[in-house]
Amino acid sequence: MSKVLLLTGASRGIGHATVKKFSAEGWRVLTCSRQAFDQSCPWPGGEENHVQIDLSDPADTINAVGVIRDRLNGRLDALVNNAGISPKAADGSRLNTMDTDLMDWGKVFHVNFFAPIVLARGLSEELVEAKGTVVNVTSIAGSRVHPFAGAAYATSKAALSALTREMAHDFGPLGVRVNSIAPGEIETSILSPGTDKIIERLPMRRIGQTSEVADVIFFLCSEHSSYVSGTEIEINGGQHV
Repeated sequence: MSKVLLLTGASRGIGHATVKKFSAEGWRVLTCSRQAFDQSCPWPGGEENHVQIDLSDPADTINAVGVIRDRLNGRLDALVNNAGISPKAADGSRLNTMDTDLMDWGKVFHVNFFAPIVLARGLSEELVEAKGTVVNVTSIAGSRVHPFAGAAYATSKAALSALTREMAHDFGPLGVRVNSIAPGEIETSILSPGTDKIIERLPMRRIGQTSEVADVIFFLCSEHSSYVSGTEIEINGGQHV
């Protein structure tokens, strides 16, 4: 029987690379995103294993749990909470604590923080049955002020790091491991202008690839990390040192 992954934020970047990695390893992948399934996505069974869901809408997220459960057949080996939003100003600059609209704070936290626990709690029976694992995707912005990531995004990712520890404590006795990864500068379609200046100061002097992030996610969902729980792996080329 194939192992099963549920991945949020699958339509681009790290999510896209993660689907390809797990599919290549023989996993069945269920994807969630705001968009309908894109027929150009290069993995098998994509359309029937896709759930269109707006994670910024609490009711939509809660209602989607039942839809997902119906497709799981009682087992979920891995839940990867990758979806994240970071609103920008009209000119593309970061929004700080003073500039961010209060409604935007709510939307960011619903997607980046509340959705991961809603899904993990709602699918806990399936995770326990599989002795599965949860991986929360945080960010380097969760531990320091970033020149491009906004205040709401950064604080939601910091909260998600803390949530990871709490979940590891609570899910551990049930046989479910919970970890997080904190990517730094990764080459995606949404890189901000000026990222090259950050890269010049990185110890490794290069940008990270989405496939490198997907490899770490896969490690955390595999038997090779069977005694790893409650930790956060930084994927940033030494940016934190």
